[in-house]
Amino acid sequence: MTSTDLKKHREILFSKFPPGQVPEAADDLKRLEEVEVAARTEKRAVGVTYELQQHTLEELEGHLEDKGYHLDNTLMSKLTRALIHYVEDTQLHNLGAPEKRLKRSADEAYVKAWEHRPHGDHDDTPPEWREYK
Repeated sequence: MTSTDLKKHREILFSKFPPGQVPEAADDLKRLEEVEVAARTEKRAVGVTYELQQHTLEELEGHLEDKGYHLDNTLMSKLTRALIHYVEDTQLHNLGAPEKRLKRSADEAYVKAWEHRPHGDHDDTPPEWREYK
């Protein structure tokens, strides 16, 4: 993953009511460190640019909601936000994941534990009865 993959440019959309939220929300977000903010009043949106390792869209939206701002709650906006939250969480998770497996014995431990656990894969029927014809 390159550093350009971690620099995010997003828009946070606001609901129609109460009016006038965009300039206030932009001013509020400008107080946060390492977030570039641009008010887009004609779109009822605030453009934000941030490094994924410093902030997430979910965090920024939560900050605004805690301050009393009302985000756009149309179905399309909710789906878009949910997808972005998932993608960013996955990217952050993958940043912490090792590139390759270090030990092969981890799989073997699970196999051995599974063999000792009672489950439906064992047939108690004697072999001579299974081959009866």
